[in-house]
Amino acid sequence: MIKILASNIKQYKMVTLMTPFFTAMEVFLEILIPFVTSKIIDEGIQKNNMDAVVKFGAIMLMFALMSLFSGIMAGRCSARAATGFAANLRESLFKNIQTFSFSNIDRFSTAGLVTRMTTDITNIQNAFHMVIRIAVRAPLMLISSIIMSMVISVRLSMVFLVALIVLGGTLFLIMRNTMPLFTATFEKYDELNRSVQENVSAIRVVKSFVREGHEREKFEGASGILYKMFLKAECILAANNPVMMICIYGCILSISWFGAHFIVEGTLTTGNLTSLFSYVMSMLMSLMILSMIFVMITMSLASARRISEALLEQADIVSPEDPIMQVKDGSIDFEHVNFVYTEGEGDAILSDIDLHIKSGQTVGIIGGTGSGKSTLVNLISRLYDVKSGSVLVGGTDVRKYDIQSLRAAVSVVLQKNILFSGSILDNLRWGNENASDEECIYACKLACADEFIEKLPDKYESKIEQGGSNVSGGQRQRLCIARALVKQPKVLILDDSTSAVDTATDSRIRKAFAENIPDTTKLIISQRISGIKDADMI
Repeated sequence: MIKILASNIKQYKMVTLMTPFFTAMEVFLEILIPFVTSKIIDEGIQKNNMDAVVKFGAIMLMFALMSLFSGIMAGRCSARAATGFAANLRESLFKNIQTFSFSNIDRFSTAGLVTRMTTDITNIQNAFHMVIRIAVRAPLMLISSIIMSMVISVRLSMVFLVALIVLGGTLFLIMRNTMPLFTATFEKYDELNRSVQENVSAIRVVKSFVREGHEREKFEGASGILYKMFLKAECILAANNPVMMICIYGCILSISWFGAHFIVEGTLTTGNLTSLFSYVMSMLMSLMILSMIFVMITMSLASARRISEALLEQADIVSPEDPIMQVKDGSIDFEHVNFVYTEGEGDAILSDIDLHIKSGQTVGIIGGTGSGKSTLVNLISRLYDVKSGSVLVGGTDVRKYDIQSLRAAVSVVLQKNILFSGSILDNLRWGNENASDEECIYACKLACADEFIEKLPDKYESKIEQGGSNVSGGQRQRLCIARALVKQPKVLILDDSTSAVDTATDSRIRKAFAENIPDTTKLIISQRISGIKDADMI
């Protein structure tokens, strides 16, 4: 897991390594400042030696400026390394998701993938920033403070050790109880995101059925579970502060008491006692920071596992080692094809399908809901792979083609018509990014989409909202058909894609296909007999 995540640091390795270096320099200089302060008090102020005050004051100022510079550089490097690492991780995850087949996507919920891309990666970014800087600073400060305290007075340093044991034991108990809570809590984010996603994407259905109250209750339920779990974890963590304060003030009182006796005995100077007060604060604050680091790492471990899971997911469908790059024609052959979505679960969706379609033919497919119509055509563009038998396009098994070359030769207009934000031309060029305006307009004429486009104020430059929410269902279907035609495919699959189009327009679309793209193989899935009655084969 760590290796997979670390491989995404890439070009930010140098700034990642520079961060601990500058952090160590910052700590080293900060540790020296109290020591120099004690010299100013003992050698300068108490002896009324202004030269010593000026000398050690100049040294302290130099250390402070160098420490400031080191801190600034550490902050800049850590910020650049953490944000760069998160950007690389986000790109790697998105890139891997793009390779997923339908079967891969079926194993991850949309809400789960969104959570991984957003909340999970943000947690990893914060943890990485903390690890390369604060997780270096806190232990160094702790160790250095203990060493300097012992250099000044071994006997008084025992006070620190007692405080460290008490505080360390408390932190251990707190972490042991909060780690499982944070791990469980983070898994609940998917449910919250799923509730939001469903509500926003189906807002028209929610409002038409007056289900706002139900959706609000569902969201409040998911949010309430998160609230309770976080509250329980935070209540346990809240014990950290009072214990910390008891240790800090206990150390200050003990050092003041014993330090005063040591000064009277002559075994400790006033400057050394002042330095000890600085070191005790540094030590205890370092422990408090370490406790925060443990919490952050605990939360990020759950995120790291989820991100690694998605990064390690291998696409089920990939191109062969020596793929065929060109599809000869639009002929399609199903040779004793069997298919099931999940092995061992339920009956086969397709069983012993033997079907042979010549290039240029129009084939109608009709059947009841769940009979496997969409599954059948999904095998042609290799969105799924057959379990046994074979599917041939252009006389060649689809598993021998380069996936992109195969899918470039097959255009699919799905049941759910999706348009993207941008102009109408932008959407049409999803089929072919190099298509000219004339080619796009011609495809729209074949799909009978030009009828409503020409009536729009900006015509083909008219803006489409996300999901095509500003056009009707029939208009959206016709634009999706036109987008498929812009690819100039050898195989055109219409998966119930004229269901929202009136019968007259449907008839004109089928007539345009027959007259203008006779060499393209056309597979039409329809619930209406009228949509497929003129097909060569049903």
